Amino acid sequence: MTRKSAQLDEQLHEYLLQHGPRPDTLQRELIEDTQRLLPDSADMQISPEQASLLTLLAKAIRAEYAVEVGTFTGYSALAIARGLNKDGRLLCCDVSTEYTDVARHFWHRAGVSERIELRLAPALDTLRGLENTAVIDLSFIDADKTGYIAYWNEIVPRTRSGGFIVVDNVLAGGRVLHERQDESAHAIHEFNRYALRDQRVELTMLPISDGITLARRH
Repeated sequence: MTRKSAQLDEQLHEYLLQHGPRPDTLQRELIEDTQRLLPDSADMQISPEQASLLTLLAKAIRAEYAVEVGTFTGYSALAIARGLNKDGRLLCCDVSTEYTDVARHFWHRAGVSERIELRLAPALDTLRGLENTAVIDLSFIDADKTGYIAYWNEIVPRTRSGGFIVVDNVLAGGRVLHERQDESAHAIHEFNRYALRDQRVELTMLPISDGITLARRH
């Protein structure tokens, strides 16, 4: 079973997958290995419809340089890497060798390892160490929710005009509506309000999986 968009039941989700790109054999193995090796964390993996969206978006904007904050077992990075231009590069930020060892294995099998640079360090440190030039074509933020605003403020000024930023889990499982929000849901709610007021971008929020914000840099 793959992760799915929250508002879809299993039957409708299967219909969606049948009428769009389905996970290929390698992606299916990655999904299954994540569930087998990391059963308590497997719900951190993106859904197949998110993966196909990331690949399509990278291709649509002819992305040459992408950044990912929060890599987990590498499904989203694989999706982005497959959509990059021939000489495109993807920088992945994570802190877990346990998760990213799985990712490296599948990147190698997919033939995209040479496109991906993985930095095992706090993502904020990695982002702050990048040059202050607007060269990023595509970013995907899917890490600790309390860090979203900080990650956003490092990535937005480094994103070229017309570049895209994709942010995951912006509905926080519906907990953004709770009167008493847990720390993660509160952080997401504050990020959503912050991003909406950010005049550097135009954005939309989509009910894909646990909600994504898709922002375009002015």
